[in-house]
Amino acid sequence: MSEVKKVKKSFFQKFLDFVEKIGNKLPNPLTLFVILSFVIVILSYFLNKMGISVSYDVTNRTEAGIVETLKKDAAIISLMNSEGVRYIFSSMVENFKNYPPLGTTLISMLGVGLAEGAGLVDVVLRKSVSSTPKRYITMMLVFLGVMSNVASDVGYVVLIPLGGVIFLNLKRHPLAGIAAVFAGVSGGFSANLLVGTVDPLLGGISTQAANILQPGYNVAPTANWYFMIVSTVVITLSGTYITEKIIEPRLGKYKGGKEVSIEEITAEQNRGLKAAGISLLVYLGIMLFLTVPSNAILRNPETGSLMVKSAFLDGLVPIIALAFFIPGLAYGIVAKTIKNDDDAVKYVTKAMSTMGSLLALIFVSAQFVAYFSKTNLGIVLAVKGADFLEGMGIKGIPLLIGFILVSAFINLFMGSASAKWAIMAPVFVPMFMRLGYSPELTQLAYRIGDSTTNIITPLMTYFAIIIAFAKQYDEDIKLGTLISMMLPYSILFLIGWTLLMIVWLTLGLPIGPGAPVYI
Repeated sequence: MSEVKKVKKSFFQKFLDFVEKIGNKLPNPLTLFVILSFVIVILSYFLNKMGISVSYDVTNRTEAGIVETLKKDAAIISLMNSEGVRYIFSSMVENFKNYPPLGTTLISMLGVGLAEGAGLVDVVLRKSVSSTPKRYITMMLVFLGVMSNVASDVGYVVLIPLGGVIFLNLKRHPLAGIAAVFAGVSGGFSANLLVGTVDPLLGGISTQAANILQPGYNVAPTANWYFMIVSTVVITLSGTYITEKIIEPRLGKYKGGKEVSIEEITAEQNRGLKAAGISLLVYLGIMLFLTVPSNAILRNPETGSLMVKSAFLDGLVPIIALAFFIPGLAYGIVAKTIKNDDDAVKYVTKAMSTMGSLLALIFVSAQFVAYFSKTNLGIVLAVKGADFLEGMGIKGIPLLIGFILVSAFINLFMGSASAKWAIMAPVFVPMFMRLGYSPELTQLAYRIGDSTTNIITPLMTYFAIIIAFAKQYDEDIKLGTLISMMLPYSILFLIGWTLLMIVWLTLGLPIGPGAPVYI
């Protein structure tokens, strides 16, 4: 009788098993928000009975530009009474309609959806890779992975498998190609040269949270843009180094017999690309005309500012959507993927049809945030939490590093960036505002932590799909294999990104247009 030898698991393997076990027990994000909303209603009753209240200072800028400090009091308001029940039912539709991420997300997808459906995004990615010298191919793949975040999920479904094919054709290990792109797409989720669909989504949530303490505060979609641009360089270079110096040597030479080829770009597609490029240049020229002159239409008509209370800043989401829609339409017409208006409508409709689950999530998260604000739980937690941190003497860079690590840890158990931020923002944004840190900076610290552990959590939405792509080249690959392959990226991205933030804060640089570090 043969004995089955039990392999002793390492501490890290046990930890990953624990993460998977805990994460699998968490309810669906939508269900989680419903539960949390009920928890807030119940908590509001008991805390109201206990007479919990706080006093805090609010800064206010008058019309004359004078900054004044006002003293305010806030007590917990119960939703478990007749007035609270009336509020819950009467505000439900308004909470949904007025939730900032709703409109911004839907409008962004109109443009991205057409460009993706017409095939422009796919062809741009393949063209970029095919025209890159072999020595820079890893760098290009990581870079394109980062940039693909502006186009919804195209990086996962198009670029990651393409990375494996390209490496195989270059006689390099295909799993290293998959890892490089996966690191860029998912690990570099909060780095980009452009403002994408997630930026207005998170900015809207941050705005809602900031208004708990300071009504009227607005976090723009460009809040972290300057930092994201530099982050793109950091993630691209570090991702390239890890792939070529750590991952490929560890994987060794690929011995599989699989052969694949990259689909050639047709003459029609090339003509479509040229048309898309020309249309984009024309559009950018028009936007420059509308923004650059001192009396430009999209500037603030009173102050002439482009970044403070201007039509440009307020209209940034449709401006971004059109930057995808117009080239996508031009490409589709010339490449013949759009033969009539029905085709264009079909692509836009298809993109919008994928938003059903997000709309449901936005509805329940809007109620959660509204209840959090109405009960004054957000203000009380912010004031009490800030006082606690001040009493502990934790502030500055150590505080932000701690928040990054907390965000990274929570991400192991809950994948959705917007769902997590909708839960965390109402607590941490006002709390950090009380300590003098801007909502934009708090959002930035959250995004660093959230991005860096995307590639090692089995609960990430596309993790199973990545394993399926990898199995094309190694049938024996398992969850632990993929995680161990991605762990060096996760660790070095976390260290590198945090160091970049420390340098940024030390130099006192703005993290985005009109986005301060301190308030």
